[in-house]
Amino acid sequence: MSTQTSRVALGVDLGGTKIELLAMQSDGVERWRRRVPTPSAEYDATVRTIVELVAQAERDLVLADCGVGIGTPGSVTPVGVLKNCNSTYLNGRPFPRDIERALGRPVRVANDADCLALSEATDGAGAGAAVVFAAILGTGVGAGIAVEGRVLEGPNGLAGEWGHNPLPWATDDERPPQCYCGQRGCIESWLSGPALALDHFRATGTQLAADEIAALARRGDAACDATLARWESRLARALAHVINLLDPHVIVLGGGLSRIERLYPNVARLWARHVFSAGVDDPVRTRLVPARHGDSSGVRGAAWLCLRGPLLRSPSAPA
Repeated sequence: MSTQTSRVALGVDLGGTKIELLAMQSDGVERWRRRVPTPSAEYDATVRTIVELVAQAERDLVLADCGVGIGTPGSVTPVGVLKNCNSTYLNGRPFPRDIERALGRPVRVANDADCLALSEATDGAGAGAAVVFAAILGTGVGAGIAVEGRVLEGPNGLAGEWGHNPLPWATDDERPPQCYCGQRGCIESWLSGPALALDHFRATGTQLAADEIAALARRGDAACDATLARWESRLARALAHVINLLDPHVIVLGGGLSRIERLYPNVARLWARHVFSAGVDDPVRTRLVPARHGDSSGVRGAAWLCLRGPLLRSPSAPA
């Protein structure tokens, strides 16, 4: 393998509606990018699409056998199958093995929120911070944790599964909604884009998408402003729980809802009442910031999987 080839890795963001591939150098410079629709619930076609993208990138860049990292909407079990994927056709499938066989090389596969955390801890909004908690707020809700620039992975592959814990400090009028995972009251069922839209509909009888609610709130719509205020309160409580447990230096937000600018000052103000021992003389020092690389952070993190070395595993985690 040439020196040039060894300095380039291919990152793949495997989403429910699109598959994106990025070729990136070890200095963070992007060399090639392509996005295509994800085959609709077709496992074999999804594998073929990734293989075709890799081949196209290497052909255009005149490279061969690049490292490949893939961010998925779930996690890999110790026996090598996917679980907890919103794209349910991937669950229970030996995706890492199948993609390695199809490409004829080793492949690094990680949760998409882990890729966000790795990207932002490497050269993003959390660069230089010892502990970074990175959350995706979009169609779903998930998170990843980076410690000293490496993704934390526990023996169950569950580090950062924040979205499927219950909303803390629920109020009397917050009736826990049903989550797709089978539980009730999961953070995802309160904080995702669809959850925000559903909360607004229940309060007003008006059906609006999350981005429409945010836009109308900016223009002074009282009902939309109230919906966002409820959502910000829930986000503040959910993140205060993270601070009490993990005490990260930086919390980075990605996903479509992370573009709501007002949430950053509002949530940082609201979470203080729930962070243990926070007060005027001892303020919360955790920074709350948007992802520096925006929608590109996940695919950049997938490439960094191959450029930054192994994940940070717990002592009992399988190799």
